[in-house]
Amino acid sequence: MIVLPIYDMLLLPGVNFYFRKDVLSSMPVKEFPDGEDVLFLVQNTDKKKSELQPQDFYEKGLIGKVDSVDDEGNVSIRVTDRVRISDIENEGDVFSASGSICPLVEDISEEERREKYQETQRSLLRFVQHFQWGIVARTFIQHWHSLSEMICAISAYMNLTPEDKYEILATDSHRERTDLIQNSIFEFIEMVKISGEAEHAQRETHERAYRETALKKQISILEQELDEMHPENISDVRKFEKKIDEAGMNPEAEAEARKVLNRMKQEGKDSHEYGMLYDYLDFVTTLSWKKAEPEPIDLREAEDILNEDHYGLDKVKDRIIQQIAVMALKKQQSGSILLFVGAPGTGKTSIGQSIAKALHREYVRISLGGIRDEAEIRGHRRTYIGAMPGRIMEGMKRSGASNPVIVLDEVDKLANEYHGDPASALLEVLDPEQNFSFTDHYMNVPYDLSDVLFVCTANTADTIPEPLLNRMEMIQFPGYTAVEKFQIAKKHLLPKAMESMGIKKSSLKVTDDALRMIISEYTAESGVRGLKKQMDILCRHAAVKLVRGDQKSITVNVKRIRDYLDGRGIRHDSRMEHALPGVVTGLAWTQAGGDILFIETSVTEGSGKLNVTGQLGDVMKESVQIALTLTRSMFPEETREWEKKNIHVHVPAGAVPKDGPSAGVTITTALVSLALQRPVPTDIAMTGEISLRGGVMPIGGLPEKLMAAQRAGLKRIFIPYENVEDLEDVAGEVKDDLEIIPVKRVEDVLEAAGLIGEETEAEKADVA
Repeated sequence: MIVLPIYDMLLLPGVNFYFRKDVLSSMPVKEFPDGEDVLFLVQNTDKKKSELQPQDFYEKGLIGKVDSVDDEGNVSIRVTDRVRISDIENEGDVFSASGSICPLVEDISEEERREKYQETQRSLLRFVQHFQWGIVARTFIQHWHSLSEMICAISAYMNLTPEDKYEILATDSHRERTDLIQNSIFEFIEMVKISGEAEHAQRETHERAYRETALKKQISILEQELDEMHPENISDVRKFEKKIDEAGMNPEAEAEARKVLNRMKQEGKDSHEYGMLYDYLDFVTTLSWKKAEPEPIDLREAEDILNEDHYGLDKVKDRIIQQIAVMALKKQQSGSILLFVGAPGTGKTSIGQSIAKALHREYVRISLGGIRDEAEIRGHRRTYIGAMPGRIMEGMKRSGASNPVIVLDEVDKLANEYHGDPASALLEVLDPEQNFSFTDHYMNVPYDLSDVLFVCTANTADTIPEPLLNRMEMIQFPGYTAVEKFQIAKKHLLPKAMESMGIKKSSLKVTDDALRMIISEYTAESGVRGLKKQMDILCRHAAVKLVRGDQKSITVNVKRIRDYLDGRGIRHDSRMEHALPGVVTGLAWTQAGGDILFIETSVTEGSGKLNVTGQLGDVMKESVQIALTLTRSMFPEETREWEKKNIHVHVPAGAVPKDGPSAGVTITTALVSLALQRPVPTDIAMTGEISLRGGVMPIGGLPEKLMAAQRAGLKRIFIPYENVEDLEDVAGEVKDDLEIIPVKRVEDVLEAAGLIGEETEAEKADVA
């Protein structure tokens, strides 16, 4: 028996197969006697004959007999049956094997099989008549007698894989084989029709798909020609192709943009995803990808702009000028990320706008207050419905530049929730070592933020996470003094309010005394936000009178202030008129600036209980405990009876929450005054954290506290010795009005206040 391996050939029982002479030359068998049995082994992989192993063959093969050999050596073999192969062996190119017959399951009638053959034959005959070679093909088709002959004859021209061909051979069901052959031939006919007659595509689904592709290509060509003729009517696809070409994107961004553009072409305008793809391309092509050339920086011009836009803030301006000077020398973005910390209305945000103006850059403000979701910074992934870019990249789009000045407002009000930590997301944005390849989740490609000048603002640095705070240089914005507020109101706030209300300069005049009265009696803040509101209120009332024609010009003086402002003004706490034992004035810092507070203490009959009221926080309650312990340790005889009495510590304005350690020295002084029954002079105030050893430790917010003391009419102020350097940040007019006494220990305060030491000092104090 002759054993021949075959690959990618379809042979079926009942079919004559012809080996050409050129094929025979590659076979290991040279002689094919008539009637000789031939066993065909079907390869499952394409290998050279010398490399084939038994596992490289399918389990089913074919057996046939040599029918004839012509004079030229071409061999005709008639395939008779399918066989199950076993015992495959080979020596070089010579194979040997055995097999058992695998009969077909006759589950289809001869009549039905004949009908299917005739149906397929008619389809082929109709198909070939459209081709020039159709006459020759019809002759061959009419000589076939079965579907097996038909498929074996044309399988070489069909797109059947070796696996498809083996599937037809391997099936044991006659019906299944018939259906596989018929379906393969019909698919072949349709594929040839589509490729050759695309313009006459039929209504079937697969044909419509080919037609749609051809039409889209034609439309694309026509649109391109129309775009060249009418640029104003350019299509979306062509518009974005042009934008991508001109954008100057980095390789990753350009590859992603073109990928989305190709998808947009395929989807078409009727697709539900077209809008999302359009929005993405519109966003990334609107961004400025090209590095901006550094513009020359005029330091004198920058100084003039800062001084023109903001009164005071000399130290802040000096630090900004230093940053600008470094940038001018290096010709690139350089230096720390600036963090402006101060009370509302002190000019933190507006000075960022002045920096942009001084550098001739675009200005963008991004408010971060209340952000709880990390996606607000990094953006949403496009897999989500309603995905949007983060606020950073949205700000870059609004700026239209690659090097804007971006003010990140209220970084101290970022929240941390289960949606992620937005403060941590800002680390990459603000870190110069990382932000050159910042990746927004929506864009999914890196973007260079290294040329952006970031300026952050906060009311307090206490709530800013340490890793984020370390990446920024903190600059304190002290509150404005009354003198500075007067100049700001006169030179900036009032003129701007008049301009916004449409009031001419000649129509309204506000006297200097009236402005000072508004500042002192209608505002209570470190900044000028409340003052601006009062200017707006005054101008609105004046506008009503001018429009009614009551007056052609208006002059607002002290006597007429109440006619132009709502309400009676703000009640400020001022120094006490009479000194009482156990009552001492302290200084506090609030979000609106500095303020004074009174520490009131009292002793009543009881059981040694300590009562604390005034809505104090945990830290301040601990200060009361420390102060009480310290007082008892310093004055054991005077406080011996307190073990049988109740001590009550109260801080007025009970509706306002209060917390912080800086009232420790004030509480201690009040308790000592209560124990000794000696009053503290009313012109004295103090601030400082206290320790159990009696040390006075440093505090924050000193400039604001001293301004509150000046406003309240106080004269002598005790501050921690370690806060002496902070006096540089206090305005000169404030320091001139106050006697500021640095202290290291609580005894220094008690002695200076006349509670200990020479009794004559307390007696001389004006406590009437």
